[in-house]
Amino acid sequence: MSASDAPPVGIAMGSDSDLPVMEDAAEVLDQFDVSYEMRVLSAHRTPGVMKNYAETAHERGVEVIIAGAGGAAHLPGMLAASTPLPVIGVPVQTSTMSGVDSLLSIVQMPGGVPVGSVAINAADNAALLAIQILGTDRPDLRAAMAEYKGDLVETVEEMDERVRQHSSDAQD
Repeated sequence: MSASDAPPVGIAMGSDSDLPVMEDAAEVLDQFDVSYEMRVLSAHRTPGVMKNYAETAHERGVEVIIAGAGGAAHLPGMLAASTPLPVIGVPVQTSTMSGVDSLLSIVQMPGGVPVGSVAINAADNAALLAIQILGTDRPDLRAAMAEYKGDLVETVEEMDERVRQHSSDAQD
């Protein structure tokens, strides 16, 4: 497989129970027309498969990995330990500690093994960050992100206007 065969983003999760959260990343990537591959790679149940994926991803053309995990949340860190690519961790909410356990597992990485992290269940933000990373050398993605951010400004300005109008109407 050549370096151009794989899409630029890898989305990994420890179990298919994480799919409802990780689909949010896929939806954002679809909106920006960024291709991705999606895998279940368990750090605990299939460590060899996970390690092979991480070690070969850059050779296949993957440029950024988004990894979602709940509970002990070892997947993002184990992927980061095995690849030269940036890894963005998505802490997945758990029933035990509402995802705080996942968040702490992802952000408390030892020196030398960085993992970026987003908020609990914020796979959409992980995808946006991946697009920004890819956009450092892709003008089309950088322009699309600038347009997206401009749309956010317009949305907030519209909300502000509605709230101002509402408060003005309430005072009359």
